[in-house]
Amino acid sequence: MSRTRPDSAASRPLVAATPMAFVKAIVRAFELRGLSPRAALDAAQIAPADLGRSGARITALQMEWLSAAAMQALDDEGLGWFDRPLPWGSYGMLARASLSAPTLGVALKRWCRHHGLLTRDITLAVVTQGDEARITLTEHRPPGGPDGGDALREFCFVSVLRNIHGLACWFVDSRIPLLGASFPFAAPPHADAFRVLFDGPTRFGADEASIRFDARYLALPIKRDEAAMNQMLQRALPIQVRPYRRDRLLVQRVRQVLSNQPQDAHNADDLAALLHISARTLHRQLKEEGATLQALKDEVRRERAMSLLQRTTKPIKQIAEAAGFQNEKSFIRAFRGWTGLAPGEWRERG
Repeated sequence: MSRTRPDSAASRPLVAATPMAFVKAIVRAFELRGLSPRAALDAAQIAPADLGRSGARITALQMEWLSAAAMQALDDEGLGWFDRPLPWGSYGMLARASLSAPTLGVALKRWCRHHGLLTRDITLAVVTQGDEARITLTEHRPPGGPDGGDALREFCFVSVLRNIHGLACWFVDSRIPLLGASFPFAAPPHADAFRVLFDGPTRFGADEASIRFDARYLALPIKRDEAAMNQMLQRALPIQVRPYRRDRLLVQRVRQVLSNQPQDAHNADDLAALLHISARTLHRQLKEEGATLQALKDEVRRERAMSLLQRTTKPIKQIAEAAGFQNEKSFIRAFRGWTGLAPGEWRERG
């Protein structure tokens, strides 16, 4: 990682969404070491008086500046979380050790295993159950020790999970939308900020800290090489907040929703809401992958309709509904366009 402060904020969002609680956690790390956080706060343009302001927030860029300055001053990329400091370059070493993996799943498992060599205070693991994958964080020692406090614990869990999620997206050069996140602590006063920090719903008071996502992303190949790694490590912190637009599994995810929830995805707005993106983003990303929503809808509906016509004796009206059509007439018209035959005639010939 680079210790250089970015030249400008022109390329970064300026929305103040990061809760002041995370700043206080870093200040607490300085206090536990008997050091002053003043220089780090100054580097991030945060006034000490702001620490006591209820509901105060800072921008992602300020958080990047503060974290970089604190890591340098403390020589600890863990920012006081663990019993043993993680010297500068520790997380870069983990990333390099995972770069040669053939797939994202192998890379993440390697990263989690190697993280255990740096500290035994937490255990990270990749767990797959059916179509869902989870990255879990198990706590063995309170972050910062018994005097660390709730703020340092929350900051540790959030940072570690966001770090590995950001790295995963970077490895495969793709947005990996989360299905949700969970944490083993009560909802903090700034719980609304978690809607920005993590995709999907966030559950508090859970049995474990984890993030969940579609397990198919684990099979994606690593897209980065050594040159890209060297460039990324010059300024690694932004990968935790980089908004990747491209989703290399979007076509498959759209097909899955259209197949499993046909009645809930009649139009682009409904489908986009189920995928936690905007309709505009949905159309743009599908275009980037050489697909259109209408073509995918036709493909999924055609496959489902033909399967039901072949395997069942259901009336045409029920098949039309099961395939996602709003009425029998529109289904018959579409089916003639696909095959040149009416559904009933196609079934008889089949």
